[in-house]
Amino acid sequence: MWTPIPTFRAHRAVRGGHAQTVAGAYFFHGGHQPQPAEMCEVEVSEGDKIVLHDLRPPGWKAVHGTVLLVHGLCGCYESGYMRRTAAKLAARGVRSFRMDLRGSGAGFHLARKTYHAGRSDDALAAVHFIAERCPGAPLVLVGFSMGGNIALKLAGEVGAKPPAGLRAVIAAAPPVNLAYCAQNLQRGLNRVYDQSFLRALLRLWKRRREIDSGRYVAISRTPRSLFEFDDKITAPMAGFADAHDYYTQCSAAPLLEQIHLPTLIFTAADDPLVPADMFDTPASDAVQLETTASGGHLGYVGRSGQDSDRRWLDWRIVEQVLAAFS
Repeated sequence: MWTPIPTFRAHRAVRGGHAQTVAGAYFFHGGHQPQPAEMCEVEVSEGDKIVLHDLRPPGWKAVHGTVLLVHGLCGCYESGYMRRTAAKLAARGVRSFRMDLRGSGAGFHLARKTYHAGRSDDALAAVHFIAERCPGAPLVLVGFSMGGNIALKLAGEVGAKPPAGLRAVIAAAPPVNLAYCAQNLQRGLNRVYDQSFLRALLRLWKRRREIDSGRYVAISRTPRSLFEFDDKITAPMAGFADAHDYYTQCSAAPLLEQIHLPTLIFTAADDPLVPADMFDTPASDAVQLETTASGGHLGYVGRSGQDSDRRWLDWRIVEQVLAAFS
């Protein structure tokens, strides 16, 4: 069902995985910005709520389809890849719902718990909400980085019985082996990313403790790595024994063999955060892996002439979403 995917040709001045990752995060955002979206609150487990940002193009009909976009670690509905993809989908008449994972973005004050890499139940709640809000409309689930792991985990869990309307899944740079990714972040220059994630997560955790310290775990020493943060904070807050238990239960890799929905995974051979060799794992025939020689982690800053704004991955996702609706 997927259309042919053109070869990614990296920008001549943005060579290598680190350069692609940094440039993709901070530059080349282009003029594609979505129009204001309607905020929708969705009830999830434990009395919490999440927020979906519904961007409905003028003249939209159910036949035009819907997309659920799920962000990555330390992201939200305003992340660059979320905004750009929603805007490009809207330009083609596709309605998108940008999801703020539990306790993030516009839903910060609506949840007592926080998101983590295994919150496929929250994504499933969003899928059901969209089906009720847009009856008869086909839906494609698109996850970025950690959101990609959540999307793949959901696809594996529902197996041959996907919820009504869910047509396909696309995952971009998903860390399907969480333990491997945590180990990889301790190597060489990757520690820069590890510390960047850690600082952002600590800011969020401290902000939550200031609101209500009684709901959040106390720690004797500030974590010094993402692994320590997951071990001392993420895991106990989510009900896991420790980081190893969390990683084991929430990694999507063991579920890839159970996927029946048409599923497309994008990964780059030079991704410094999500090593491409972690996809050397059994998967069902429904899963197609697209490994590019370059692109970094959600970078994919391409040469001029290939795509109008050099954002190769954005355009490929839009093309494949439209193919899923065909």
